[in-house]
Amino acid sequence: MIFVESEFAPLKKVVLAQSEFGYPKELREDDLRFLDKSLIEESMGKENLGKDFSEAFPILQKQWEQERANLKSVLEKYNVEVLRPRKLTAIEKEVTGSKGYSNFFARDPFFTIGNFVIEGSLRFLHRRGEVFPLRNLLNENVYPEDCWYVAVPQPEVAELTSKDLGNGPFLEGGDVLVLGNKIFVGNSGLASNNLGISWLSKLLKPQGYTVESVRLHPNILHLDCALGLVKEGLMVVCEEAFLDGIPETFKNWKKIKVSFEEATKLATNGLPVSPQVYITDPTFEHIGKEIEKEGVTVEYVDFSISRSFGGAFRCSTQALLRKS
Repeated sequence: MIFVESEFAPLKKVVLAQSEFGYPKELREDDLRFLDKSLIEESMGKENLGKDFSEAFPILQKQWEQERANLKSVLEKYNVEVLRPRKLTAIEKEVTGSKGYSNFFARDPFFTIGNFVIEGSLRFLHRRGEVFPLRNLLNENVYPEDCWYVAVPQPEVAELTSKDLGNGPFLEGGDVLVLGNKIFVGNSGLASNNLGISWLSKLLKPQGYTVESVRLHPNILHLDCALGLVKEGLMVVCEEAFLDGIPETFKNWKKIKVSFEEATKLATNGLPVSPQVYITDPTFEHIGKEIEKEGVTVEYVDFSISRSFGGAFRCSTQALLRKS
């Protein structure tokens, strides 16, 4: 069965990302702006351009892979079936030319809403091939099921000097939050855009869904970097990140508030396993303690390397089955 009921419905089947990243042969800083500044500074030298991260930083690579392995263990502890994408092939790494490549976050290349599986359209150039190593999993797990499987239209080709990389459409899973038939999509100008959100609304409206666009601060990549739903009535949120305020749906929810600086470090990007269990980084233990006060068990996994690439637990996973 393929179905996602909400962000916190019991997680039963999930895709967990690999840990692959290739630096561009020609540096375009906008594409790398969400990497940890220390990594950017270390990699600015010509000796690292065009290299795989594992070649440039072998010790960090092993730590990164271990983080994902540790997350897998916690998920399996709660009887979640964990699927892993394959690695990128040599030709998949080459096809992006000088732009670099990535296979490090499963959230954005595709996402699941109800029984819709939707391939996204990614804005950053080095991320546009991320769906390829996921296709085998989708073929094996989605095609046999009674569900929809569609893709956002391919984005238009824009001038490489274009700051926003054209009209898209762009639609990334990190921007998409599911709450029953209410879908919220972030729009900061860095990932999903108006055209992508309009496409999603056109797809889902006949099936009874509403799609609400949520304007975000221009330094926030995705909606899940500003808002995390823990369980019904409880959320972790950075209020500063919302240009028009938190969506009305959540006005009466209990808010565990985080600062803008914490949000940029992925404080809201934990992962509910169910309404009773939540995963976050030990860096955010103070947030975890607030969540525990609400009767939720908090599991901690060190995700410092993953977070240095601009994503954490939600970014590293994509649910195929979340259902009460």
